[in-house]
Amino acid sequence: EYFSEYFSSQLDQNFIMSFAPPPTLSTAKGDNDNAKGEKQPQVEYFVKVPAKIPYNGPTSTDPFSFRYYNADEIILGRPMKEWLRFSVCYWHTFRGMGADPFGFPTMNREWDDGSPSIENAKRRCDVAFEFMSKLGVEYYTFHDRDVAPEGRTLHETNALLDEIVEHLEGLQKKTGIKLLWATQNLFSHPRYMNGGGTNPDMHTFAYAASQVKKVLDVNHKLGGQNLVFWGGREGYQSILNTDVKKELDHMAALFKVIFY
Repeated sequence: EYFSEYFSSQLDQNFIMSFAPPPTLSTAKGDNDNAKGEKQPQVEYFVKVPAKIPYNGPTSTDPFSFRYYNADEIILGRPMKEWLRFSVCYWHTFRGMGADPFGFPTMNREWDDGSPSIENAKRRCDVAFEFMSKLGVEYYTFHDRDVAPEGRTLHETNALLDEIVEHLEGLQKKTGIKLLWATQNLFSHPRYMNGGGTNPDMHTFAYAASQVKKVLDVNHKLGGQNLVFWGGREGYQSILNTDVKKELDHMAALFKVIFY
């Protein structure tokens, strides 16, 4: 029984890993310049995927081709890609690990070592832009905590985000991919158990306002075309201790602080 369980586990791991080959150094000519102009070796992560997935028509049997989406086809005077402005959501695509409330992560991403290091965060960005480039997607979106780790203080957290934003800016310039919008994660950290803008604790409210203000700056720097406020955990913990009018007043105060 022990060996049966062991080999079953190994087969599961090999099955999962077969979908995520380890990154390899590309032999393609050229370097990957970071935002500081430093030369970095170009790494290709999706080696089995063509440089850009083509449109091959409805009869195509190639799994790495579009059958119906033809980006350059003119429809009512505009190319299809302008009618269908797809964007890649960073949190689902590169931070989600395939877990649910009843099980463990099911995705093995060879490029992600699971650490909160700035190096790992930058590597994710490189993977994301290669993925989007090969798909031909021209926009992406993210929460601040999707792309950069959280530090011990707000000052340290903002410094980490600034470093990642500089890296993202370099990747945008290199690929032509644009930021559709950025938003702030006011729900994952335990401090936001009772909401961000609606939180009854003034310290948490102030932290949330500072985080939103920082994302406004980041969105502007990266040329974001929109800004999203997603109240993923707004409202007090229980209906038993909720004062809806106060919640709405707190949220209104947050918008007033930010925009005025």
